[in-house]
Amino acid sequence: MKINGVQYRSVRVDPEDNRTVLIFDQTRLPFSLDVLRLTECGQVAHAITSMQVRGAPLIGAVAAYGLALALRTDPDDVAMERDAAMLAATRPTAINLRWAIDRMLAKLRPLKPEDRVEAAYAEAALICDEDVAQNEAIGRHGLSLIESIAKDKKKTGTINILTHCNAGWIATVDWGTALAPIYMAHDMGYDVHVWVDETRPRNQGAALTAWELGSHGVPHTVIVDNAGGHLMQHGMVDLVIVGTDRVTAQGDVANKIGTYLKALAAKDNNVPFWVALPSTTIDWTVTDGVREIPIEERAASEVTHVAGQMEDGLIGRVRITPRDSAAANPAFDVTPARLVTGLITERGRCAASAAGLHALFPEQAT
Repeated sequence: MKINGVQYRSVRVDPEDNRTVLIFDQTRLPFSLDVLRLTECGQVAHAITSMQVRGAPLIGAVAAYGLALALRTDPDDVAMERDAAMLAATRPTAINLRWAIDRMLAKLRPLKPEDRVEAAYAEAALICDEDVAQNEAIGRHGLSLIESIAKDKKKTGTINILTHCNAGWIATVDWGTALAPIYMAHDMGYDVHVWVDETRPRNQGAALTAWELGSHGVPHTVIVDNAGGHLMQHGMVDLVIVGTDRVTAQGDVANKIGTYLKALAAKDNNVPFWVALPSTTIDWTVTDGVREIPIEERAASEVTHVAGQMEDGLIGRVRITPRDSAAANPAFDVTPARLVTGLITERGRCAASAAGLHALFPEQAT
């Protein structure tokens, strides 16, 4: 996607040395567009745990490059397995991370240590290219949903889409998942408007989704997380599209905390609730999302404090709760498949069910 007319990917290798990994520091957006230069595996792990880089597909891609950086220091078997395990443990909920590390190891284990660095960079680059192609395909399959709404409205009136958290190009290598159909519809001239949930406690919607959409020229409005149900009750939402960090073999969806409540409101108001994802986000080993998906518990300080830009332009953090109040911070929740209208994947759309998923991915049927 473009920022001020310049094409970017969310992760790339510095063309000057073909080794250093470049990412955007997402903790600085939208106030500052800072590029981080990652030269060591430990820096990659820190970037993932601190959410300088986030978004399930992007975490996997960056972790793949992290293993390549680790191999530059020590390419032997013991070090490779140790560093891979360390990277895989940085975020427990997003399945793409484990998928990317497993794929890298499958490629690298049969090779001689001296051949692993070049192979690792090549495989990480392939993971990135595949992610871009998958997300573009997701965009095309999701676009037809927006086109159908436009036809129902007889091309009069704005198409209002609600999204939660950030599932745009900054959360993937390019295009995004939930936002890809919106970008395509906007570029084709459809009158789309996006309701952007702020997405407490880290405000990825207010900070990242709003920044992305604004940079691309897509009309949008930031709303507090609890406004979505009200808007649906008054006919002000035509479609909900969200991303996901893990989907079970039965179609349950793990996404940023608050997604479940949006799905309940959508169900109650007959608003279509779609989830966009690459197939790498499907965990075929899990059937019951509520019971089996590990939910990351992040620091209480993300709840008790909020970051923002002061009137003088400085960026700072302020406390918003009493000092003696405890805070809990589950980062994700699980939306049962029964509340999901359908899934949008690179192979097409399907019902959020085992039968629906197997229809698109018959090779996974047992």
